[in-house]
Amino acid sequence: MKGYMVVFFTQQNRRYQGKMLGEWIVDVAKEMGLRGATLCTGIEGFGHTGKLHSSHFFELADQPTEIRFAITEDEAKRLFKRLDSEEISVFFTKTPIEMGTLGKTPSSSTPSTTSEL
Repeated sequence: MKGYMVVFFTQQNRRYQGKMLGEWIVDVAKEMGLRGATLCTGIEGFGHTGKLHSSHFFELADQPTEIRFAITEDEAKRLFKRLDSEEISVFFTKTPIEMGTLGKTPSSSTPSTTSEL
């Protein structure tokens, strides 16, 4: 299936409606019925201003954060429209991908095992 890898970039200290912005975006995607999202924090990075953002022993709030989605074109359009209607500003990348699922879904009666490739 064709789709997009959409990645939003922000920092842990950015908040919206009482939540971390990354967490808020994940919640919006879940409410919209998107199939998944991954919220990751980085050790260090810098943005368009050149300011270094990093995790420090005493201060973790400035850590770079990414929110990743593997979504269809329609889902991307709906998500962008929803986020654009809010009072936020967030940088993103949108890359064409091919996506799918490999393997079989384990049945609930059999224990899960890892098979060799």
